[in-house]
Amino acid sequence: MATATTLSSLKLSTVRRSNQTSPVILRRRKMLKQLGEQIALATAQQNNTTYAVTKFRTVKNIDTGERRSIEVQKRVKSWAFTADNGKLALCVRYGSRVLELAKGKFAVELADATQLVPTLQLIATAVEAGELDEQMATASTSLRMGFK
Repeated sequence: MATATTLSSLKLSTVRRSNQTSPVILRRRKMLKQLGEQIALATAQQNNTTYAVTKFRTVKNIDTGERRSIEVQKRVKSWAFTADNGKLALCVRYGSRVLELAKGKFAVELADATQLVPTLQLIATAVEAGELDEQMATASTSLRMGFK
C-alpha cells in the first residue's frame, strides 16, 4: 500500500504517447540534426580542428558469411562555399536538394566565416518555428519521386 500513497503525490494524466509522428515533425528533426552537424563542422573549422561523425555500418565477411558492425566516419560536407563575387555563401540542403529560402533565392550571403555559426543557429530557430516546412515538404516530395 506504500506505492498508492507515493503515486497519489504525483500529478497523473490521461495523455497517451502517439504511435506515429507527423511527417512535418520528422522533417524538422532531420533538418535540425543536419544543422547541428553543420554548426559543429563550422565551429571545428573556426578552431582549426577536425570534426568527424561516426556511424555503424554492417559488413559481411565474404569467406564466413558472418555479419558484423564496424564503426566508420560519416562524411559531412560543408554547406558554405565561396561565391563568384568572392563572398561566402550558405546553401541550406534537405538531403541532396538545396532549399529555396525565398522566391528565387537559394543562398545566404555572409560577410565572413565568423557569421557562419550564428547564421546556422538562426536557420535552426526558423526550422523549429516551422518557417521552412513548405520548402522541406517540396524537397522531400521531389526526393521521393527520384526513387519511383
